[in-house]
Amino acid sequence: MVTIRPEEISAILKQQISGVNTAAELEEVGRVLQVGDGIARVYGLANAQAGELVEFETGVQAIVLNLEEDNVGVVLMGSGSGIREGSKVRRTNKIASIEVGEGFVGRVVNPLGVPIDGKGPITGVKYEMPLERKAPGVIYRQPVNEPLQTGIKAIDSMIPIGRGQRVDHW
Repeated sequence: MVTIRPEEISAILKQQISGVNTAAELEEVGRVLQVGDGIARVYGLANAQAGELVEFETGVQAIVLNLEEDNVGVVLMGSGSGIREGSKVRRTNKIASIEVGEGFVGRVVNPLGVPIDGKGPITGVKYEMPLERKAPGVIYRQPVNEPLQTGIKAIDSMIPIGRGQRVDHW
């Protein structure tokens, strides 16, 4: 006959309890108030940030652009065909960004940087860059060093136009 020892049972229980994850995960989930023309109004995402990515239950992602007191306006980054009033939306806690690098040259990508040209994944070293960021100051830009001719003599003679990023002096 097999005897059960309390030490073995308690050792097995301690081992199983030690592997339990007790951390609680909180997700902020909202509901669609209205959707149309690639834009949705979402209620319930009180802590959403401008430029943040949100994800619908269909898997379509959107970027938060309009923060109002009781709802947020989001721009869809995919088809809105499966999104209806009352659909769930969850925050991703990530600001919209895209990975860029030399592998992007000659490729066709969607606004989130996913290749859509059928040539497979983009290879090479990639750097993450936010979609929205502050432009560099005028001093850091390349000076204008090449004249630009419009082809209209009246404009070219009255207004000096140059090709480049900034004007050093007038």
